Amino acid sequence: MSIAGGYHKAVERAAEAGCDCVQIFTTPPRMWPQNAGKKVADGSSKKIKQWRAKEITDEEVVKFRQSLDELRITHPLSHASYLINLASPNKTLWNKSINALVIELQRADKLEIPFVVVHPGSYTTSSEEDGIKQISRALNKIHRNAGDIRARCLLENTAGQGTNLGWRFEHLAEILAGVVQDRVGICFDSCHAFAAGYPLATSDEFAATFSELERLVGIERIHAIHLNDSKRELGSRVDRHENLGEGCLGLDPFRHLVNDRRLSDVPMYLETPKGKNSAGDDWDQVNLTTLRSLRA
Repeated sequence: MSIAGGYHKAVERAAEAGCDCVQIFTTPPRMWPQNAGKKVADGSSKKIKQWRAKEITDEEVVKFRQSLDELRITHPLSHASYLINLASPNKTLWNKSINALVIELQRADKLEIPFVVVHPGSYTTSSEEDGIKQISRALNKIHRNAGDIRARCLLENTAGQGTNLGWRFEHLAEILAGVVQDRVGICFDSCHAFAAGYPLATSDEFAATFSELERLVGIERIHAIHLNDSKRELGSRVDRHENLGEGCLGLDPFRHLVNDRRLSDVPMYLETPKGKNSAGDDWDQVNLTTLRSLRA
């Protein structure tokens, strides 16, 4: 949910849509227009990458926590900026990414948000093996720099576009094996898993995929789930989210997910497209109604 107008507004929007939990960004996710769309010195209308965000005030924290309590929205979750690349072979970008994620954790901690979801990163000009080692080293450094804050990182499985890591469960297992402190969990994304080549439709396919995840990573490490359909086919390695039942996944994978007793205590979040359907209904509300209808 958007935090436009304040962090508490995201909670209000979640409640209005009928959500039980909410995910937010505490920093700009990608890039913001420079000077609110004004032309820069050379006459162009470039976009600049934003690495900084305005400090969170005590008043904002109080409003956010009060909104959660009053509207009974639980399990707030933060998603880190997409600019962060813990696998980067570029030392400057790697260090900047480490500092940025430390700040993300500090901001989440101030808002009493327990987890920050982060994409593992892209190895770009290096290799898959080197990229995985870079991520583990980065997470160890982040834990040293962040100190004793309570917020923890959740590595999100990816679709595998380009040189992105984390699309194979083996990648996640290797990263976790290289992390000294046991302060890293997993966020499972249904669209990403499907795009990466993990089938989820039939009961047997779902069981096989989660058996592999259990064997390599451990179900107990999953602390959040993103419920997204996919615009692209199985194994496409293209990250394009779709509303539930409107994409290539169909509804059966979500039926399996919301009825799996191993995941009954894991909060699940929609990252589906916003807007209204052809009948004029809000897509968030439609998706939530669909999910609840799938519960046994």
